[in-house]
Amino acid sequence: MSNFFRVSLLLLILGSCGARDGAAPRNLDNACAILTERPHYVRAFKQAERNWGVETHVLMAMIYQESKFISDNRPPHQYALGVIPTGRQSSALGYSQALDGTWDEYVREQGSRGSNRTNIADATDFMGWYMSLTVRENGIALDDTYNQYLAYHDGRTGWRRGTYRSKPWLVRIAGEVRDRAVMYDAQLRTCRQFR
Repeated sequence: MSNFFRVSLLLLILGSCGARDGAAPRNLDNACAILTERPHYVRAFKQAERNWGVETHVLMAMIYQESKFISDNRPPHQYALGVIPTGRQSSALGYSQALDGTWDEYVREQGSRGSNRTNIADATDFMGWYMSLTVRENGIALDDTYNQYLAYHDGRTGWRRGTYRSKPWLVRIAGEVRDRAVMYDAQLRTCRQFR
């Protein structure tokens, strides 16, 4: 075996063992561990908080639910007859799972042409923008994680119409997002890397 081949094989093996930044952090139940593993998240969350007033623990809980912090997360493919791919159930992409149309609206309104849904800073800014519109249009406080999540998932108009009321699974998930935000908030109060 040539030295070149051995070195290439070793680099391939070592490269496959390293964590991709786009992959989920190792401990999703610990906000401090997430921020220690991904220090650039701290800057993104603090900037979104400065820009829009949305607190980090709320954003983190919603990102956990939407994408599990996987940068290029997408809904699964759908199949006809169980084998013929027919596309994805929606155009959601990235940390925030923003839909194409909503993302385009954000880019137009904020002048963020270079923004990317797979970038944590852009995704958190998008979420802050969206949630601030929810405050203005629906009167839902930024720290009301439960209702903010319902409006994020079903849209502001859907929330006003109460579409979530016919979705017991969504109501349950909104409660889980609220509980995770409370847990992350308590953890963030103790983390040195977040101060």
